Amino acid sequence: MFRTRALTHARARAAVVAALLVPLAACSASASPSTTADSKGTPEADDRPVTVTVTPAGQKVPAGEPVRVTAVGGRLTSVTVTDAEGHRLSGAVAADGRSWVSDRKAVPGAAYTVTTATRSAGGIARSTRARFTTAPADKVNKVDWRPGTGTTVGVAQPVSLVFDHPVRNRAEVEKQLRITTSNNTEGSWGWIRDWSGRDRVDWRPKEYWKPGTEVTLDADLNGTESGPDGGWFVRDYSTTFTVGDQRIVKVDLDRHQLTLIRDGRTIRNIPVSGGTPGGDKRSWRGTAVLMAKEGTINMNSETVGLGNAYDKMVDHSMRLTWSGMYAHAAPWNARWFGNSNQSSGCIGMSDADAAWFYGQVRPGDPFEITGKDTKGAVEPGNGFGAWNLSWAKWQEKSALR
Repeated sequence: MFRTRALTHARARAAVVAALLVPLAACSASASPSTTADSKGTPEADDRPVTVTVTPAGQKVPAGEPVRVTAVGGRLTSVTVTDAEGHRLSGAVAADGRSWVSDRKAVPGAAYTVTTATRSAGGIARSTRARFTTAPADKVNKVDWRPGTGTTVGVAQPVSLVFDHPVRNRAEVEKQLRITTSNNTEGSWGWIRDWSGRDRVDWRPKEYWKPGTEVTLDADLNGTESGPDGGWFVRDYSTTFTVGDQRIVKVDLDRHQLTLIRDGRTIRNIPVSGGTPGGDKRSWRGTAVLMAKEGTINMNSETVGLGNAYDKMVDHSMRLTWSGMYAHAAPWNARWFGNSNQSSGCIGMSDADAAWFYGQVRPGDPFEITGKDTKGAVEPGNGFGAWNLSWAKWQEKSALR
């Protein structure tokens, strides 16, 4: 009896152990479908393709926005955006790999191809491609800029952009303008009305340029909208120039004398005759900047609103304002040089002095004009009169302040 009872107990314990082992084996088997493909070959969840979204999308979409790419279910490893001409929109993938934004905006009338490389959470690399086009510009805004590329200018020369059409989105436009100098010159943009009536933005240094400064303008305007009635910019603009030696022209209308100073040293004093006092023939005062050396030109008083018309050819003409003030040869006024102001507003001198002086100065040189009886200071838009505003007042003309 004893042996039988012991055998029965042993068999019972074996049955209990076997019963306990069966559920354990079943639990281990049920975990395998989450880490391997099923019998139909369905990929693991981590290896599903990355979902890529590109905006803008479609045909003839509005221009003027950056291209944005996002990824869900994995990471972007690279993004390339090119237009039909092969030009690229640069950009950078975010640190988390989930997004990419172009540095520049999509421009009007362009066709873009967006190629992305991705990697899934499970490490599978794939690529996608998307295309979209932008609507053409209904109106194009163009720019006339100074100074020209490769020129050497005087120490008062501003960078000046004049627009064909109104610019209402001034802050947005100004953000696209970049001045780079070889010596970190401090300066500011200022929005003014050009003498022609058009919108204009100038960049002037806080003080006159240092001789030898190298300057580059990059106006990355392509794809920027001017605002109502202005249209789109459809190209970028750039110019580089160098500042020459310091040449300052001082004109004392009360003493009837012009003085050329080069690098701090007086080179020559020239007797002159300025604008006739007491009326519309007076000269302007303040700082005018030599805009251009125009040589021999026809001067007609009717073009500057003077009633007693004159019409003559004038030699060695150097333009100082859009309103018609020049420095030039004026042999018909010889008896007044150094004695009296009897011109129609210009700074006149002898043929010999004008010929010599014409060869000494360059566009961008400042003419610092003083005198008791003048029409007032040169306005910022009447040539390059920005120097007649204090630095604080000039800074206030920036759209970004």
